Amino acid sequence: MKALTWHGKHDIRCDSVPDPEIQDGRDAIIKVTACAICGSDLHLYNGIMPEMHHGDIMGHETMGEVVEVGRDNNNLKVGDRVVVPFTIACGQCFFCKRGYFSGCQRSNPTPEKVTKMWGNSPAGLFGYTHLLGGYSGGQAEYLRVPFADVGPIKVPDGLTDEQVLFLSDIFPTGYMAADFCNIQPGDTIAIWGCGPVGQMAIKSAFILGAERVIAIDSVPERLAFAQASGAITLDYLDKDIYDRIMELTNRRGADACIDAVGTESDPAASWDARIDRIKVATFMGTDRPHVLRQAIHCCRNFGTVSIVGVYGGYLDKIPMGSAINRGLTFKMAQTPVQHYLPILMKRIQNGEIDPSFVITHTGSLEDGPDLYKTFFEKKDGCVKVVLKP
Repeated sequence: MKALTWHGKHDIRCDSVPDPEIQDGRDAIIKVTACAICGSDLHLYNGIMPEMHHGDIMGHETMGEVVEVGRDNNNLKVGDRVVVPFTIACGQCFFCKRGYFSGCQRSNPTPEKVTKMWGNSPAGLFGYTHLLGGYSGGQAEYLRVPFADVGPIKVPDGLTDEQVLFLSDIFPTGYMAADFCNIQPGDTIAIWGCGPVGQMAIKSAFILGAERVIAIDSVPERLAFAQASGAITLDYLDKDIYDRIMELTNRRGADACIDAVGTESDPAASWDARIDRIKVATFMGTDRPHVLRQAIHCCRNFGTVSIVGVYGGYLDKIPMGSAINRGLTFKMAQTPVQHYLPILMKRIQNGEIDPSFVITHTGSLEDGPDLYKTFFEKKDGCVKVVLKP
C-alpha cells in the first residue's frame, strides 16, 4: 500500500509499504477514506520528538471503512464506516474503566522507554514515535486498529467524512480544552493558538456558554477563522497580549486561559520566546513554553489554565510563584477521545457544529509531502489539510 513515511527532519515521503495484517483477535483493518495532517505531526516533521525511525508511517487523524475484523471483535463488522481515535485504549485497565482512556496501561507495548522521561507511560498513539508504542499511523491506504472493539466510533448515515473526521483528535481536543475551563455564564476565555485545535476550542467555548473568547495568533487566515466564529482576535506581533487582556477584562484577567500552542511557540513573540529557541538549539532546554508563561500571567486569580498544546520534556522558568499565590488551577491531558466521542457525535448530528469549516487544503497521499511543507510554512492560507487515499 501507499503511505506517508518519516525519514528525518523535513523529509516525509510517499512510499510503498507492506499492507497491515490482523495481529490480535480484537484488531480491525480499515480502508482509509480520509486522514489529516495535524499540528502535532509538525513536531515530528521538525525532528524534535525522539524515537522516530526511518520508514515510520505518519498520522493519527484517520477514518475509513472496516475491511477485516479479528475473531474476538464483536463490536465491528465489515463495511462499517468508523472514525478512529488517536489514543489507543484497551477498555479494561484501571484507567480505561474510569474514562481516562489516554492513560491506558496496556496499549503501549514498550512503556519502559517513556517512563525514563515521564515517570509512567500514557496510552499508545497512532503514528507518534516508539516512545508511545511505535504504532503505524493512518496517513496510508489501510490501517490496523488495535483494541478496535473499544476505540472506533461508527458513523451514522447522512454525515460526510469531512464532518466527522476530526472526531479522531482535534475536535475532542479543542472541546476538552474548553471543558477543562469549567465555563460559567459571563466568562471570558483566552485561547493562545488559532490552529485547528484552537479553532475547535473557540467553537467549543461558545457552545459551553462563554460570553467572550479572546483568540491570539499572528496568521491572518487563522485570525479570520477565529473572528468568523465570534472571537475577539489579537495579533501577538502587533499588540502586547498581557496589556490587551488586562484592558479587556478590567484588569482582572481572563477567567480561563487555554494553551493550544505547546512546545514550538513562535520565537518572534517575545524576548523569552527567543531565549527558549536558543536554549533548544544549543541543547540547553527541551521545550519552548513562552505561551504557558503568558497564559499564567493573563489568568485571573483562582482561574484555570487549560493545556492541550504538546510538551515533551522539562519546562524552564515557569512562574509557579504567580500560579500558587493567585490560586490557579491547571488542567491538562492527551485527550481521552473515547470519553468525548458520543457527546460530540451528537453535537454534529444536531447541527451545533460542523468541524469541516477548518479545511483549507485537500489532496492525495502523493500530495502529502508537499502539503506537509505548505502546512508547516503556513503558505497559501493553509489551516488544515485533509488527504484522500
